[in-house]
Amino acid sequence: MANALFDLGKEGFLLGEIDFDTATIKAALVRGYTPNTTTHKFMSDVTGAGGTVVATGTLASKTGTLGVADGADFSFTAVAAGAACNHIVLYQSSAVGGGVDVAEGAQRVIAVYDDGGLPVTPNGEDIDVTVDVSGLFEI
Repeated sequence: MANALFDLGKEGFLLGEIDFDTATIKAALVRGYTPNTTTHKFMSDVTGAGGTVVATGTLASKTGTLGVADGADFSFTAVAAGAACNHIVLYQSSAVGGGVDVAEGAQRVIAVYDDGGLPVTPNGEDIDVTVDVSGLFEI
């Protein structure tokens, strides 16, 4: 599988159910996940498909210029040692208007990544993620 947008995430943008610049957008470092970009809609679908969220990081300095979503580099801090993690899942963790995290069954998945240094095996240290110069994704 290559880096991809979730189909229902794209639908969420079109229907106003995902708001990239206002809502809280996070990245989850995941192990054991088999992505289904056609049917997965929520983070509960990720964990329900065998994925274990090992760490999360919040995106800062988000922009959406000319259809390209971008954000600052980020870190997964002090990630406990364990088996390799094969994916990063980008998701909206809050309600559309921002605020605190909502339940996993309401957190909308946006994109899944499986390259750029993945898989990575946590060893108790920070895992730094450098966002590609071309951005996170394009709609």
